[in-house]
Amino acid sequence: MRTGIHNYSEIGKLNKVLLHRIGSEIEGLVPDNFARLLFDDIPYIKIAQEEHDGFANLLRENGVEVVYYVDETTKALTNPQVKEEFLRTFIKESNLNSRAAEEAIFDYLNSMETREMVEKIIAGVKKEEVPKFETKSFADYISSVYPFYMDPMPNLYFTRDPGACIGDGINIHHMSTQTRRREALLLQYIYKYNRDFADENDMLWYDYNMDYSIEGGDVLVLNKNTIAIGLSQRTTAAAIERFAHNILGRDQFKRVMVLDIPKSRAFMHLDTVFTMVDYDKFTIHPEIEAPLRVFEMKMDKEKNVCFDSMTDTLPNILKKVLKLPAVELIRCGGDDPMAAQREQWNDGSNTLAIAPGKVITYERNYVTNDLLEKSGVTVLPIAGSEISRGRGGPRCMSCPVNRDDLD
Repeated sequence: MRTGIHNYSEIGKLNKVLLHRIGSEIEGLVPDNFARLLFDDIPYIKIAQEEHDGFANLLRENGVEVVYYVDETTKALTNPQVKEEFLRTFIKESNLNSRAAEEAIFDYLNSMETREMVEKIIAGVKKEEVPKFETKSFADYISSVYPFYMDPMPNLYFTRDPGACIGDGINIHHMSTQTRRREALLLQYIYKYNRDFADENDMLWYDYNMDYSIEGGDVLVLNKNTIAIGLSQRTTAAAIERFAHNILGRDQFKRVMVLDIPKSRAFMHLDTVFTMVDYDKFTIHPEIEAPLRVFEMKMDKEKNVCFDSMTDTLPNILKKVLKLPAVELIRCGGDDPMAAQREQWNDGSNTLAIAPGKVITYERNYVTNDLLEKSGVTVLPIAGSEISRGRGGPRCMSCPVNRDDLD
């Protein structure tokens, strides 16, 4: 089995996954900022941590190596020069108001041990924590009532989005919102400087500094030949085209399938409405089933990306590209429109496959879970009363690094 990054499917046995254990960054959420920080509510940290630990333990019980963002970032920053470079870049991304504030915060953070520093930048840097400094900045004066110099990163436990491990390489994403952009910066340094995570041969398909937004919840590796990407609220057509140009012809992949989904928060990413659970089975939200537009990108003989519409039904398209005799779409909430809406909001379609036909879901989505089991899928449910408040399910909370190849 290849070590490092290796991921040629959505359902191959999961060997290694990158998570982030929820920390005090959640306590930085208040009604004045949680909408801007992309939350609809404030999770109760004690229960949220218990639920997340339950998720991680279930993965371990099923033979998955679990690694965490704080640990992997700390390993990447062991060289003092790399740590300083990272910290200055991170501070620049935090949109501070003055050079004096930047220098004061750099001195404050750089004086910490590396792990403590990583935990602090994720938790957010409060003004009361930084030694006083002189500033004549009007912007500093205007923002003086806001408690943070550097916002917390409460979305980091959705580790799917900052990057995606695809084939023997990785995307490090240009996130759609400024709120989440710094998450991908952590992953960039993990990829560049942590050889336990990625080795020298692991490719970079999309770079943190590229211009167009793309997020990992929109990226599904269907098999060794086919990648599906959602054209969504947070992933742009230009980013998809750039990604396709970078990966097609440089790996085994032959096509990028683009699924045009509604541009709304309820349908935030492709994996909130569509996931793969077995060789021939998929979850789907009923509202996207019929009107969905699908496109196919390929590389022509001149090494240019060309594209065309795929005009058949989604099951027929999946049968064709995956070379299957039949495909089953399992509807989130079944045929009950209210159950479909309720369980869609609580990520009933957002399953994490840890082996073919074996998935982790939220226990609260009991209608969809029952339908999965009736279709022969093994369901491993986890509690999610608090972690679901961030609007993401088990797939959102995980970044698979290494899977077994499918037969």
